[in-house]
Amino acid sequence: MLNRWIRQKTNEFEQFGIDVVMGKREGFGPLLFAGFLQACSYLFSGIVQARLWLYRKRIFHDTPLGCLVVVVGNLTVGGTGKTPVVEMFARALRDRGRKVAILSRGYKSKAPPLWQRWWHDFTHADPEPPRVVSDGERVLLDSELAGDEPFMLARNLPGIVVLVDKDRVKAGAYAIKRFGCDTLVLDDGFQYLPLKGRLNLLLVDKTNPFGNGFLLPRGILREPVKHLKRASYVFLTKSNGVRDEELEALIRHCNPRAEIIECAHRPQFLQRVGNGERRPLEDLKGRRIAAFSGIATPESFERFLREGGAQIAHASRFLDHYRFTHEDIAEVFAQAQAVGAEFVVTTEKDAVRLHASETFPLPLYYLRLEIEILRGASDFKEAVGKICFPRGRPANELPEPEIEAAVGAK
Repeated sequence: MLNRWIRQKTNEFEQFGIDVVMGKREGFGPLLFAGFLQACSYLFSGIVQARLWLYRKRIFHDTPLGCLVVVVGNLTVGGTGKTPVVEMFARALRDRGRKVAILSRGYKSKAPPLWQRWWHDFTHADPEPPRVVSDGERVLLDSELAGDEPFMLARNLPGIVVLVDKDRVKAGAYAIKRFGCDTLVLDDGFQYLPLKGRLNLLLVDKTNPFGNGFLLPRGILREPVKHLKRASYVFLTKSNGVRDEELEALIRHCNPRAEIIECAHRPQFLQRVGNGERRPLEDLKGRRIAAFSGIATPESFERFLREGGAQIAHASRFLDHYRFTHEDIAEVFAQAQAVGAEFVVTTEKDAVRLHASETFPLPLYYLRLEIEILRGASDFKEAVGKICFPRGRPANELPEPEIEAAVGAK
């Protein structure tokens, strides 16, 4: 009971902070808290700028691993639709003959017990290896130990290695030595400077590019907007197909060389949690449903359902990456039944956080999304070919990585 109360109060405070950042709270208290966050934001900005300067002046050194490293990331926290882009990039690279590993920090994953890490340090000379979410053949960890996105990627990408470790230089060297990988996709790695990326793909949410313009914790920016200049390519995500000349002008001002590729997240189908049954999107039309989600932008998920013709009788919103309890799910379905919902829909990312033993009084489906290129390439495969295989060079003609030297350096 005490743990549940602490968790509830923690979530309420976190939601309060989010509301202040988004300008949804008024009064003296929120104003005072916003001032405190602003002061912290200036401090955070100084740290970010100093860190980048140290790497730029080679006081801190990055580590090349001798193979193709594709960095996918953003300037903001959450909500750019990064995971589907990482998934489709890794799949396209695999289909072009590359041996791919995805490296993730495993945000909000459950770390091994402290005693286990101490025991490894005591009994092994080498550092503890990264957590292997998938060895390319089997999914070896659940979402709690792997993190939501790494588990989802591992489940959807057979033939691709997925590793989790905060030290992604170590994880990359392990992928090369243990699995023979020649291509590393660094998930959410734009701010990870120790590993040198050959290609930096920066995602910008077209519906909310840079929030209120402030850095964390007053805003949603991880680094200043001017750092768009570090991108090799800029992907404008969540596009409605209408060009935003002002946004593109800002990107061009910061980075005249980067190519802009515009894309949209498109719903594909509904998949039932538990048995894998698929239903076409047409089954949403005229249906009275309930929805729940724990993502950064629940509005976009709910909009997809409404655009599909569904009537959302009740929607439950949780914090991003929220770990659902049995009580939470029971309450969601009780509310769904109370409003006469025919079934319940959630996101794919939320579905992986449900307990395997969970049973539901109503059918539960998740909405599957994929990326569609609107401008900058005819389709996603062409975009990958243009970015990773310039001048039409096939994968087997790319320079061989100096793998042993890179691994030996570690």
